[in-house]
Amino acid sequence: MIDIQTDSRKIKLGDTFVAVKCEVNDGHQYIQNAVAAGAKKVVTERDGDYGVETIVVEDTRLYLKEYLKKHYNQYLEQMNLIGITGTNGKTTTAMLLHDALNLLGEKTAYIGTVGFYIRKKISNLPNTTVDICDMYDLFMQAYEAGCKNVVMEISSHALENGRCEMIQFDYALFTNLTQDHLDEHGTMENYALAKQKLFKRLKYDGVAIINNDDSYHNYFLLKENHNITFGFENADYQIISYNMSAVGTDFTYQVDHMEYKVHTLLLGRYNIYNILGMITILNQMQIPHNKIADLLPKLKPPVGRMDTILYKNNSIIIDYAHTPDAFSNLFSTVKEFQKGNIYTIFGCTGDRDRTKRPIMTNMVAEISTYFIITNDDPHFENKNQIVNDMISGLKSDHYEVCLDRRLAIRKGIDLLKKNDILLILGKGHEEFMIIEKEYIPFNDKKEVLAYLEEK
Repeated sequence: MIDIQTDSRKIKLGDTFVAVKCEVNDGHQYIQNAVAAGAKKVVTERDGDYGVETIVVEDTRLYLKEYLKKHYNQYLEQMNLIGITGTNGKTTTAMLLHDALNLLGEKTAYIGTVGFYIRKKISNLPNTTVDICDMYDLFMQAYEAGCKNVVMEISSHALENGRCEMIQFDYALFTNLTQDHLDEHGTMENYALAKQKLFKRLKYDGVAIINNDDSYHNYFLLKENHNITFGFENADYQIISYNMSAVGTDFTYQVDHMEYKVHTLLLGRYNIYNILGMITILNQMQIPHNKIADLLPKLKPPVGRMDTILYKNNSIIIDYAHTPDAFSNLFSTVKEFQKGNIYTIFGCTGDRDRTKRPIMTNMVAEISTYFIITNDDPHFENKNQIVNDMISGLKSDHYEVCLDRRLAIRKGIDLLKKNDILLILGKGHEEFMIIEKEYIPFNDKKEVLAYLEEK
């Protein structure tokens, strides 16, 4: 555990508190709280009598970064740090890699959307990429547990706000870039440039792994890096053919004019990209192709990703998909196995990119026999405003609005007859509904299982 904090609530006896100005709060307001909690030292940009040893600096954030780098990066250098960025596929690729390396006897930690894992889940996390002190705390937990590798999901928000500036990565992987977070970045180019920062944090002997099929791939093929590409077209690791069935996907890929056949339980063309990205990293870590082929059938998708519950002759699929591209990928996969009707339950997150809302609703309307619009973390935005955005210009009338997500899920299940599919989208693994400042316990899968038990 580290001995320096920016959050007064996390102070342990003897810690140093650094008063950092952040997006929401100014840490200087909480100096006395930190001292009361046991801080032995405070670092501040303002003179004052705080009753403990005080260091006044021009820039507390810079002090924090230099302190962490000086005192802890020596431990980070003893582990492989693997950063994965992109709009979609980060969690699946990262969790598959975490599971694969652990199966191979390489003790590995995962930090990302579904939590902090070392072989199994240790804790939930507040963000895809946590703040600097929390990140280093997790690094030290991984180091002290004997981990050889740490696999991290890296968000554009974290990169833009400098949370990874002190870290150098052994491997950086780019999955794809599609419309998301334009409320923050403004343009797709700005979004790409934010993601690009990961690839400027590689070690001198690090490896950059890029999805060559993505239209933004050139942003990540930096001249100073050792670049390896993967994909279906003109790539170092290239898909030759694939075939999907109800029991999984078989595909053949080629490297250096040699072909390798593998089988995975995961479905969908988009998951072939996720798996091939993982294969590329493993092979670059000197894991031979035959060992990779042997472990692939043992790997399962992460929680909340194509999480399927069978109900009579129907399938209820829970998925985290919350962007137009993720919807497109999921829908194309589902259509390959469709026998009956498709019903969909989904919403759009509040205080986020409003332009994608009608796009996603039209996509749902096109694939669904019937769909239900519901809540999905409205945050501080008016729920009716979110719905109005979603249905703007919609010509379909085969839907209803039910803002109670629990009731919407029950209504969706009641629609199922024979060989039907119910898609419950947007929240996946998440354990809470966020309404203003409240975190209300809610999990889609638990709600489904509870209702099925009642029935």
